[in-house]
Amino acid sequence: MNNTTTATNSPAKLQRHLALWHIIIIGLAYIQPMTVFDTFGLVSEASHQHVPTSYIIALIAILLTSLSYGSMIRRYPSAGSAYTYAQKSIHPNVGFMVGWSSWLDYLLSPLVNIILAVIYLEALFPDVNKWIWVFILTGFMTWINVHGSKVVAYFNSWIVFIQLLIIGVFTWLVYSKLMAGTNADGTINAAAYQLWSLKPFWSDIANMTALISGATILCFSFTGFDSLSSLAEETKDVQKTLPKAIFLTALIAGIVFIISTYFMQIYFPQTPDKYFPDVAATQPDILMLVGGSAFQAAVLGFAIVTVMASGISAHAGVSRLMYVMGRDGVINKRIFGHIHPKYLTPTYNIYIAGVIALTAGFIEFDVIAHLISFGALTAFSFVNLSVIATYIIREKRYHSAYDLFMYLIVPLLGFISVALMWKESEPIAIKMGLSWAVIGLIYLAFKTGGFKRHPPMHNEHE
Repeated sequence: MNNTTTATNSPAKLQRHLALWHIIIIGLAYIQPMTVFDTFGLVSEASHQHVPTSYIIALIAILLTSLSYGSMIRRYPSAGSAYTYAQKSIHPNVGFMVGWSSWLDYLLSPLVNIILAVIYLEALFPDVNKWIWVFILTGFMTWINVHGSKVVAYFNSWIVFIQLLIIGVFTWLVYSKLMAGTNADGTINAAAYQLWSLKPFWSDIANMTALISGATILCFSFTGFDSLSSLAEETKDVQKTLPKAIFLTALIAGIVFIISTYFMQIYFPQTPDKYFPDVAATQPDILMLVGGSAFQAAVLGFAIVTVMASGISAHAGVSRLMYVMGRDGVINKRIFGHIHPKYLTPTYNIYIAGVIALTAGFIEFDVIAHLISFGALTAFSFVNLSVIATYIIREKRYHSAYDLFMYLIVPLLGFISVALMWKESEPIAIKMGLSWAVIGLIYLAFKTGGFKRHPPMHNEHE
């Protein structure tokens, strides 16, 4: 009787019920493979028409960083992700600032999916006020997340499959047109531009600065692989399953992106403004030029569902980060550290993220993409540094070749690759990101009495 009472009265916790395929599906839904159509114009412009190479550069940085995430998950299997890793391995104050900066990635990701869905709906229903779509989509995304991460995984599984199928059909259509000797300009000069060519990867106008600039934007495309670490407290056999899921999610997405943009870059060989009236919203135009109006309408209709799947996964990630920071007590514990006793989800955080998503009606896509990249790059940088701090400096694991490779060389290369993308970040994103960081620093100073004490930390293993 006493045991039953204790169990009944104990605080609600996140439950471990996610397997490998659940995690990969949530990650791919978050990444949203069809985002390749949305970012193509921006990245083609930034990379001087070498989108596949920018994807390769981004993928290398992402895969190196995914290995660092795996190393930290094995040591700290917490839903706090980069916030927890920096907090435990470097310093609690650093951890707070990483978590605070990561909010730019996590909080804005659901919002950007609402923006994309509204773009598609406006293309299909131009007479409907966009605020109607914003309220309907945000409400649906919030409702799904309240009912738990397993519901999210099952909802997303068939959506991811159809996304990959659409990209396959689209790539086949482009390939068929190229084989017939036509591209978006009308013809292909076979002597100058073969179907199988290195031009999409490198040409006379290519330079590393432009390619890295394109890769920096593409951090936005990969956001999602890292957020899977926030599901650590809902994953079965977390130390084995989650590192593998994070790496495979990034690798699968990267391969799909590189192959599809190779053919797209051949089909659209000139500067993107030659084909698209708005290089920041290219999906409707790409679909029309490749498949015609019927294909565009069908894919845009489904694309609305795909961005919602991505938004739902992003919504799940930010609510878990807020939960861990609330559970620690660095932000209001009663609100942010709350778990619903029936649904076992951080419902207050889900509602808060939903309210923030309503601002999608005011903000432009390209601004959000750059801000998300700022938050992602912050998290990536400190996860790599956390590996070195934990395993090399604290635990002195540098006596074997394996330890040196996994805990020094891999995170160091990951940090360097991320630093190169920092260098090419948009100035507006840097300014706005640093302004957000300053607000966080002021709050941290208040919370710690002028940095005289550490911010509170929660040990979920106690």
